[in-house]
Amino acid sequence: MYTELKREAYEANLEIPKQGLAIYTFGNVSAFDAATGVFAIKPSGVPYESLLPESMVVVDLDGRVVEGSARPSSDTKTHAVLYRAFGDIGGICHSHSMYAVAWAQACREIPIFGTTHADHLTAAIPVTEPMSDAAIERDYEIETGEQIVARLRGLDHREIEMIVVACHGPFTWGKTAQKAVYNSRVLEEIAQMAYLTQSLNPAAPPIKETLIAKHYLRKHGTGAYYGQS
Repeated sequence: MYTELKREAYEANLEIPKQGLAIYTFGNVSAFDAATGVFAIKPSGVPYESLLPESMVVVDLDGRVVEGSARPSSDTKTHAVLYRAFGDIGGICHSHSMYAVAWAQACREIPIFGTTHADHLTAAIPVTEPMSDAAIERDYEIETGEQIVARLRGLDHREIEMIVVACHGPFTWGKTAQKAVYNSRVLEEIAQMAYLTQSLNPAAPPIKETLIAKHYLRKHGTGAYYGQS
């Protein structure tokens, strides 16, 4: 019943090491099926080279295992919170990419300095608040998801498909699991560019609003003209 969902999750997870987004067993991707209310996710602590499509664990939005014998990713509850909050997304990626994690550890949003950033979103990449001791002592993974949802309140998750969780690392999402990984790779590229920009010029200003609009709208919206129609 979940063969295709597990294959989607499997193929997306293999992109994490391929794209240099994590080492060893770090990171995870999930693929969500809104029709059945379940998602497939990487098993916890299993090296990417050992994964098979049938290795993926299928869980419901309450975190209960529906199919699979392995323990699902330790971040499963965070994924579930995001799927419950944003029912139109189809995939989530959590990586440990170096520059995105560095911004997270610095507890800083990633400023919008240039057109590469503006091609994908029109604002700084948000950062959550550091988690309180009380939240850490409750259900840490659920609280991580709730922090992301709280930070995105008032923002459009369909336009801002990436965030850095303070002291932790990046989470990205999209209509599919593959798009979530794509967004994670884009986030890492933007994070590195922003770091180098501030290293070269600590007083570098944000990109002009007119240039943001030009680059974003030529890829998105009804008047988009980038690529092949």
